[in-house]
Amino acid sequence: MAEEADALVAMTRILSPHCRVTRMSSGALIADWRRTRFLGMTTADIQKFADGSSEERAELVTGLIRAGCATARRREHSDIEVGLWLRAVHLLIRTMGFGRVLRLLSLAAPDYARADPPSAEDVARLKRAVQSHSRRSWFVNDDCKAEAVTAFVLLRRRGLKAVLHVGVREHPFALHAWTSSADLCIPDADPRGHAFAPVLSINGGGR
Repeated sequence: MAEEADALVAMTRILSPHCRVTRMSSGALIADWRRTRFLGMTTADIQKFADGSSEERAELVTGLIRAGCATARRREHSDIEVGLWLRAVHLLIRTMGFGRVLRLLSLAAPDYARADPPSAEDVARLKRAVQSHSRRSWFVNDDCKAEAVTAFVLLRRRGLKAVLHVGVREHPFALHAWTSSADLCIPDADPRGHAFAPVLSINGGGR
């Protein structure tokens, strides 16, 4: 019984946010509220989530993806891609202004589609890549706004949850931007130990 409950939890984590899973006597029922349809799974299929082989679980996940109930996790961006995105975002902010770039986020960073949370390891890896490129580039020159927007866009484009914050400090006055995901911040929310009070948080497609 406990193994079946664990399997249902694992299944819920890979489902899209608009889908809900309900335990039934003969298995489980997945309700897809976006398309107003239902998908049934047998007890045997649920058991495969609990103690099946990796190939069996992959087959079930593929079936859910094909049915539109789950979204495949996009591959991680390479180090080169992170650097290109960072430079492009920095150039966009310099030419258009930070406020206008924030209004364009709904085009570049769609709402996250996966129900399972991003791993701290993935976010930490992205943080190292973003900050490494930012510090090495004379063009970007450690720009927090470019780092935050780049991290936000790249996480969202992989279907992962992230929140972009803009904060302010009064004495002396300063603005700071960062993206939070998996309890990590890109860049740090309190650089050099200075705390910033969030005045704007974008937690979905430019909203």
